[in-house]
Amino acid sequence: MNDELLKRVRRIEITTRKVMNDFMSGGYKSHFKGQGVQFSEHRTYTAGDDIRHMDWKVSARSKEPLIKQYEEERELNVFIIADLSSSLEFGSKKMLKKDLVAELGAMIAYAASNSGDKVGVLFVANKVKKIIRLKKGKNHVLRIIRDLLTFETESGGTALKTALEETSHLMKNSGIVFILSDFKAEGYQTALRQLAKKHDVVAVKIEDPHETTFQNLGKLTLVDPETGVESEIDPGSYSFKKAQKEAVDSFELKTKQIFNYSGVEILPMSTREDYAESLVRFLKRRKQKK
Repeated sequence: MNDELLKRVRRIEITTRKVMNDFMSGGYKSHFKGQGVQFSEHRTYTAGDDIRHMDWKVSARSKEPLIKQYEEERELNVFIIADLSSSLEFGSKKMLKKDLVAELGAMIAYAASNSGDKVGVLFVANKVKKIIRLKKGKNHVLRIIRDLLTFETESGGTALKTALEETSHLMKNSGIVFILSDFKAEGYQTALRQLAKKHDVVAVKIEDPHETTFQNLGKLTLVDPETGVESEIDPGSYSFKKAQKEAVDSFELKTKQIFNYSGVEILPMSTREDYAESLVRFLKRRKQKK
């Protein structure tokens, strides 16, 4: 690693350690629904048992009410889907969206490793570019952090559907999946819902405030980073402002509906925010809901 990369890795380690000491002591896994346990065996239902643990299919076959029993897992599978598409090559003042994906992903990977959990990463752009399979160990997580901090974005869209399907194949046991993306993709709804049926999925929606607001600088020529298509705009015109607002509102409504339908919780994350504090606030809200 070069000196600059080592400095970034060191800063992420310090930030993550502080967050874990301040809030996640004992492991972050207790803040995720239904995680940290795995199925052990069935037993006969008795009065007072939680009916949510009833196994209706097995009960019907055996003709007696049976409850699923669980035991705590000693480790958890944590998987990160990192968006490498060129729409992440955007940012204002503090950092680019791709930098936020890299540093937040590195923080999650380091936290998982420190808790003794397996962690893996899938990089996706116009196709799945790279997979680092689930594993434990310091050298493993350092490789993940290095790759996250040095990845290069690519044009051609985001194959999010393929990434979600591939993750479903890779994650044999239940775990936590963090999707770090701006979700500028199509056709991923069914794959997301299928993934969320087995795993606790967190959609980390990477945003930058300047994507939805333009200063009046006269006519501009913009290039779509995903498609390469050029278009001329006038940010000061009424027609542009109206069209822009409609496009932003439509995208926000569409993604919200997809996440709600899939049973996935969304964590908006802006390049203007402190990502560590934003993650802690999110975990606190989840803990309060349990």
